[in-house]
Amino acid sequence: MRIEVHRTGGFAGIERRAEVDTAGRPDAEEWAALAERALSTAPGGPGGTSGAVGVPDGFSYRITVDGRTVRCADPHLTEAQRQLVSRVLKEGA
Repeated sequence: MRIEVHRTGGFAGIERRAEVDTAGRPDAEEWAALAERALSTAPGGPGGTSGAVGVPDGFSYRITVDGRTVRCADPHLTEAQRQLVSRVLKEGA
C-alpha cells in the first residue's frame, strides 16, 4: 500500500510531502487499517472533503492511498486522519 500526504498552508505557506510504502513492513496491517479509517471517515466517503474550509493560517491536507484521495483541513480532521498525517509526515520520505 502506498500512502502519500501533501500538506499546504500554515503561517509560512510551506508545502510538505511525504509518502510511505507499506509493502514488506511488519506493521503493514496496522497502516492499512489506519489508512482505511482515514479515508472512510471523510464526509461522503473516499474522495470527499472533510472540513475543506479550514482556518486562516491552518494546514490543508491531501491524503492519497493507492489512488484514492481525501482532502481535509485543520481543525476539521478526524482522529484517524490526524494520526495518519502525523505518522506519514514523521516516518515517510
